[in-house]
Amino acid sequence: LSLGANAAMAQGPAIFQGADLKLGEKLISDNRCTACHQQKAGGDGSAMYKPAGRVNTPGALRGMVEQCNTELTLSLFPEEVTAIAAVLNRDHYRFK
Repeated sequence: LSLGANAAMAQGPAIFQGADLKLGEKLISDNRCTACHQQKAGGDGSAMYKPAGRVNTPGALRGMVEQCNTELTLSLFPEEVTAIAAVLNRDHYRFK
C-alpha cells in the first residue's frame, strides 16, 4: 500500500485497524444515520452516542452498529459495519 492509501485507514483499537474511514463516512451519509439519530434522540442526534453504560468498549460500539444494520435491514457487509464503527470511534468515542 502506498502512503496515500493509508491516509483514510483507521488507527486505534485493533478491531478498527485498517477500516476504510472514507467508506464509513459515505455509508453514514448514504444510510441517513445522522437523520435517524436526530429523529430518535432529538437535537443534533448526539444523545445517541455514549448512552450510559451501553457502549464502553470498541466491540460494543461495533455491536451497536451491527444492531442498527440488523434492525433496519441495511444489508451491510461486516467490513462496512466496521468502517462505520471506526468513524464513530474517531468522531465520538475515541477508544484507544
